[in-house]
Amino acid sequence: MPRLVVAAPSSGSGKTTVATGLMAAFAERGLAVSPHKAGPDYIDPGYHALATGRPGRNLDAFMCGPELVAPLFAHGAAGCDLAVVEGVMGLYDGAAGRGELASTAQVAKLLRAPVVLVVDASSQSRSVAALVHGFASFDPQVRLGGVILNKVGSDRHEVMLREALEEAGMPVLGVLRRAPQVATPSRHLGLVPVAERHADALAAVAALAEQVRAGCDLDALMALARTAPPLSCEPWSPRPASPSFEERGQGQSPGNGAAPYGRPVIAVAGGAAFTFSYAEHAELLTAAGAEVVTFDPLRDEALPEGTGGLVIGGGFPEVYAPELSANAPLRAAVSAFAAAGGPVAAECAGLLYLARSLDGKPMCGVLDADARMSERLTLGYREAVAVSDSSLAAAGTRLRGHEFHRTVIEPGAGAAPAWGFTHPERRVEGFVRQGVHASYLHTHWAAEPSVARRFAQAAAAWTAAVRDAAAARP
Repeated sequence: MPRLVVAAPSSGSGKTTVATGLMAAFAERGLAVSPHKAGPDYIDPGYHALATGRPGRNLDAFMCGPELVAPLFAHGAAGCDLAVVEGVMGLYDGAAGRGELASTAQVAKLLRAPVVLVVDASSQSRSVAALVHGFASFDPQVRLGGVILNKVGSDRHEVMLREALEEAGMPVLGVLRRAPQVATPSRHLGLVPVAERHADALAAVAALAEQVRAGCDLDALMALARTAPPLSCEPWSPRPASPSFEERGQGQSPGNGAAPYGRPVIAVAGGAAFTFSYAEHAELLTAAGAEVVTFDPLRDEALPEGTGGLVIGGGFPEVYAPELSANAPLRAAVSAFAAAGGPVAAECAGLLYLARSLDGKPMCGVLDADARMSERLTLGYREAVAVSDSSLAAAGTRLRGHEFHRTVIEPGAGAAPAWGFTHPERRVEGFVRQGVHASYLHTHWAAEPSVARRFAQAAAAWTAAVRDAAAARP
């Protein structure tokens, strides 16, 4: 699998611009391009998916463990002609206090992939050679294959930069001039997601492709990608090692087989307000025997027919609080589903949606808690253990995840908390109530596939119980 890792000395250098532009430019050549993002970020993969027509996938060595990075990559890249991995932060920046863990450099080494360094050259000339030399020599196991110079001011500026890098023996694989017209808008948590500006995002990706095609040597970049050696790993699979409940009983419940389970419908929140999800979650639920159906809390006034489980992931409900609140029929349906004991898994935005209110606007009222925007950014990796048995995780289940929000919810935990954080701070967080598991913590289920199977089984059991109850009525 030819592959490249697009990295930078620091955030803000233009990694997303270059990576997305490369993906789109190679896709326009007729190549099947597999898009990947190092780290936990949900937003960049949306632009990658737009550029390639394939799901953007994350490679996070903290949440999933280093041992899963290559298998997850191989799973996502199967059948493709080229894979492009956008890095996170600076090349060597990783989880705080954990050395190289979860850094772009670690991902590049695990994938045995050459690195292309995107350098913001707007305020330097010959010094660029010293900067690049330092990054190339810091870790001999990281193979820096070339540089793309971003925000170059003029032809003369380009000549000086090229001369300096030629002295350092570093190939220049591209030169991009300042182009504010293709900038993508940002707000309190980063770029505005694709789902909120689809037409504009399409135009931006097309402009990025044109900029990269004009400024980069695509043939040289492809040649570099082909120098990556074979990976000696089996692709990750969402299929469980043992048969799912559906396969074991041909649609019958475990045990006496009296109540048919069938394929439970698991409704996953989508649309502009709920854009954060990892592609592997839906794959794991499907592999566990569930039928995954997407609904939009901004537009749909009812849950999908036959809903047996509800997944409400991350996103920006704070931006859409008035519209979410105005959809009273769906809020009532979610509240009734939870009150009846239906399994619900809610992360971050989902937690806010289940609260009594968000910035004073009525929400679903499933939780006795109120949420509001805050000036403080909560950001970082967490190590967590499930405190209470729930539809998502048995008490004692250990997972790694991350928090990323500018909201607070009061109280921060219910009588039965969802998680106990063990690092970097010790506290309890979230809510478990009947079938509901709600928390700020974002997790990657590929690290612990049992949570997806447990949730699918809970949805199947709940669906069967509802059908049995309906059949028993006169």
